[in-house]
Amino acid sequence: MNTRAENAPATGAGAVIDWASGQFILGVAGMDETHRQFADLVNRLSVADTETFIVLFGELCVHSELHFQDEESRMQLCGFPAIREHRDEHHRVLAEMVQMRRQVERGVIGLARAYVRDGLPAWFRLHAITMDSALAAHWKHYEALLSR
Repeated sequence: MNTRAENAPATGAGAVIDWASGQFILGVAGMDETHRQFADLVNRLSVADTETFIVLFGELCVHSELHFQDEESRMQLCGFPAIREHRDEHHRVLAEMVQMRRQVERGVIGLARAYVRDGLPAWFRLHAITMDSALAAHWKHYEALLSR
């Protein structure tokens, strides 16, 4: 089956999160790969037909939960000082996704489409350049100390 989601721009013009711009690269391989996957899912969702949207939104929820767990483990391991604020932000976004997922599973996708098109990209831009970039810098410092 060839859906619009399979042809979605993963980067560049038309992508709601332009991964190719390089603005979201943090220099921590695990975080960068997880963020690339997140951007890809959001971009595919932004152009998905209804049936595909329902499936992909579930995948986005699962991905995001694992993504946030990984970051929170990283924060604990390196003693990141803003762990509480960062974790609280993750919990807030996951709560939004869970609420939207319930609607999506019932076939009510209008609000979730707007969230994917506008809310999530705006949140990700801000989160990546503030909270995640601070975590990445702290993580790099932690790794440098370990390699001495």
